[in-house]
Amino acid sequence: MERKVVIYSQETCSPCQAEKEWLKNNNVQFEDRDIRTHSQYMDEVVALGASATPVTVITEEGGSEEIVMGFDKERLSVLLGI
Repeated sequence: MERKVVIYSQETCSPCQAEKEWLKNNNVQFEDRDIRTHSQYMDEVVALGASATPVTVITEEGGSEEIVMGFDKERLSVLLGI
């Protein structure tokens, strides 16, 4: 099943860096959206109701969407089948 993984992050966020490394180590492809370099990404993350990073959006092939606030390894593992 195809899924799209987008992580909203910022360079100075250590949980963001840890999550990206964890995703890479688990062979999960993702799109990294740095909220500090693109104001559009900041607007998107605020619209999701987030006040901190990382925020991960997982969109399944059928269009269903899960949003994970923070680096919640347990929830990400379940959602990504890791």
